[in-house]
Amino acid sequence: MPDDQELIEQILAGDHEQYRQIVDKYKGKIVGYLYRMIGNMPDAQDLAQDVFIKTFYRLHDYRPEYRFSSWLYRIASNHCFDEMRKRKRTEQVEIDEEQLIDPDTPETTLLKKERDAELERSIMLLDEEYREVFVLFYIHRLSYREISEQLSLSESSVQMRLFRARKKMKDSLEKTMGGGAIYEMLHV
Repeated sequence: MPDDQELIEQILAGDHEQYRQIVDKYKGKIVGYLYRMIGNMPDAQDLAQDVFIKTFYRLHDYRPEYRFSSWLYRIASNHCFDEMRKRKRTEQVEIDEEQLIDPDTPETTLLKKERDAELERSIMLLDEEYREVFVLFYIHRLSYREISEQLSLSESSVQMRLFRARKKMKDSLEKTMGGGAIYEMLHV
């Protein structure tokens, strides 16, 4: 499979079918990122589709000295925040109770689902700037440098936002779950 730069050159030269390879390569990561930012899978899928359409039409703006994935995440991030501002999203994430209860699973599986649900709720309560850094670092496993490139921030700003996000998460989880599981949850 050609690398991103080769695919982009082919697409810009008129071979638009090659864009499918880029979509296939990144769609899972972009949908996952958007889901963790907005907390709703159908909306995340719709936004991801918008992101890939926008990216296709802006491909000529991509500068090869930067990683394509960072540029793509930046477009996804901007589009997500624009959409969130439009909606003035204030509701909290609601968890479908049926997803937490499966009578055929052992108690440990149920406890893990409850813990994961609480973690998702706590992530959604973070301010957008902290949630974004938290998701990119812990969920998508990007480095400080990659996050700083993607968000156009200094690495020290990324570290500070991540420190504050962890503090807010710790405080939130201590209120709802007690201190025992917090260390494990934040050191996934």
